[in-house]
Amino acid sequence: MSTTIKQLRAFVAVAKTHSLAEASAQLHVSQPAISIAIRSLEESLGGALFSRDGRQLALTPEGAAFVERAQQLLHNWDNTLDAAQQRFRLQQGQLSIAAIPAFALNQLPGLLKEFHQRYPDINIVLEDIVMERVVSAVQEGRAELGFSFRPEDLGNLTFTALGDDRFVAVLPQGHPLQGKKLVHWRDLAQEPFIAMNRGSAVRRWTDSAFSQCGKPDDTSPRLLCEAYQLSTIGRLVQSGLGVSAAPSLCVEQMQAYGLICKPLADPIVSQPVGILAREFGALSAPAQAFVSVALDNNPGARAN
Repeated sequence: MSTTIKQLRAFVAVAKTHSLAEASAQLHVSQPAISIAIRSLEESLGGALFSRDGRQLALTPEGAAFVERAQQLLHNWDNTLDAAQQRFRLQQGQLSIAAIPAFALNQLPGLLKEFHQRYPDINIVLEDIVMERVVSAVQEGRAELGFSFRPEDLGNLTFTALGDDRFVAVLPQGHPLQGKKLVHWRDLAQEPFIAMNRGSAVRRWTDSAFSQCGKPDDTSPRLLCEAYQLSTIGRLVQSGLGVSAAPSLCVEQMQAYGLICKPLADPIVSQPVGILAREFGALSAPAQAFVSVALDNNPGARAN
């Protein structure tokens, strides 16, 4: 027969009060229920824990030896239960997030601020890494949530789109294309172009756009250099070295560098950006709460 928490509570209450009536009042249960709990505990342990001493119940030597351990078991149980309840109430806990730099720099700060205002006791661990590493971080469980463009192969992940990101042309102040309302990829092909590194998703998308806008001989970009971070590309454009194309996530950042951002067309390059999570297994309470904050700030979000 297994021992229950209720039996331990009944035993400790009677051990402290030496009275079934007082223990019953303390625990808000009937005296017969207290008696049954004590009897069941004694049967489980294999001997008597109390002896009658007049009208009071006195601990047997075995009962006296057991009471301290019973109190410790109850203390540990209550602490464990309280810790779990605090996690569900978002009064403690940790959330690990991985995000592409463009999202981490331009969109995530506002979401983190709102989340922290709602749940100040949740510790957040943030990794701002390239898209491919965001995907692997979530797949391998190093991050519970990822914020990224939608990968071509989701594998064991789910993706909830927060919106579609349309690429823009990034130009230095005073550039001849600055006066155009709409810039074409063919226009960028005639300029020294600063690209993302080969192998990145952004590079694949920009290369594909150039290949779609005309003959290879007149639409291959005049590649000046490559960089691994969009922030570095922004600084290079700022210096006047050339032009570039970037996700609209970066518009605020590029404008902070004093750069001009124009919509790009022919073709329009648009990619969904959103939340990655593992397909199997429930999210923790902090992760669920953070997803809610993200969705509240993006009413057009959709799962796919």
